[in-house]
Amino acid sequence: MKRPTIADVARRAGVSKGAVSYALNGQPGVSEATRQRILAIATEIGFSPSSAARALSGATAEAVGMALCRPARTLGIEPFFMELISGVEAELSARSYALTLQVVADPDAEIAVYRRWWAERRVDGVLVCDLRTDDRRVPALRKLQLPAVVIGGPGYTGGLAHVWSDDAAALVETVEYLVALGHRRIARVGGLPSLLHTRTRTEAFEQVCRRLGLTDAATVSSDYTGEEGARATRRLLSSATRPTAVIYDNDVMAIAGLSVAQEMGLAVPADVSIVAWDDSPLCKLVHPPLTALGRDIPALGAYAARQLLAVIAGRPGTGVQDETARLTPRGSTAPPRSPGVP
Repeated sequence: MKRPTIADVARRAGVSKGAVSYALNGQPGVSEATRQRILAIATEIGFSPSSAARALSGATAEAVGMALCRPARTLGIEPFFMELISGVEAELSARSYALTLQVVADPDAEIAVYRRWWAERRVDGVLVCDLRTDDRRVPALRKLQLPAVVIGGPGYTGGLAHVWSDDAAALVETVEYLVALGHRRIARVGGLPSLLHTRTRTEAFEQVCRRLGLTDAATVSSDYTGEEGARATRRLLSSATRPTAVIYDNDVMAIAGLSVAQEMGLAVPADVSIVAWDDSPLCKLVHPPLTALGRDIPALGAYAARQLLAVIAGRPGTGVQDETARLTPRGSTAPPRSPGVP
């Protein structure tokens, strides 16, 4: 887990460590061409002059990082991340570690944050969320040799330690439950299509619907916000083949969908049943309370933090399967209303 040093920059540039120091600190003693070449090499290998003192002392940061590639407005209203962070914080604070959190615009910006944190000795490792297919962050982290634990998987983790849950099994259980109630037209409002867990859920939904002969099943992509969840719900409930049940990829969209159904004069659950992913207190506060898929999110965060601290300590990382989300039926699901019944 060797970080780049001033000696690495000097060796790559073919100059002395003193020359590198002059160049990085803007002091005379090297030509402008050499200065620019040294600065370019330092940037390329992720060396920052502000890391020099800590590098010499061999000190650790006693902090871990989490960069989240989500709109800040989404994070402020989505209980999942708040619960996940609470679990991470509880575990880290017990070990006198801090959490460094940053919201980024895209995966490239996230990789740049990892490089800066590692070069400047700001963190000893990172927690990685929202795994994507062919995720560019994974090879970047391996190249940096930055200790990391991915919250997601399986697959596409590149050998990094990871904690994952069987979303496909949870999705299949939910569809089978709705079919057992008598539903034949089931729709799903999914999350961001670029995320691995969204793709996993979409594929599982399509496969179970084919197996059960649900020809009118459909997935509409969204972004986890209430606004987009409401828009997707209006589109579904205004269609000629209106679904009698809708599964949402998070609680915020499900609550928005409940509001839209009631706004359109539809009774929940008589006209349309609603199921939310990521059970939260919000699901129990609305009327009717939402049937939901849930698991212990703070416990997941705490477990991921423990895994990361173990990797930082030099123990080999592994892939561990966490509990599968459990379906809790509540008032938002019931057999569909029979045709002609008011």
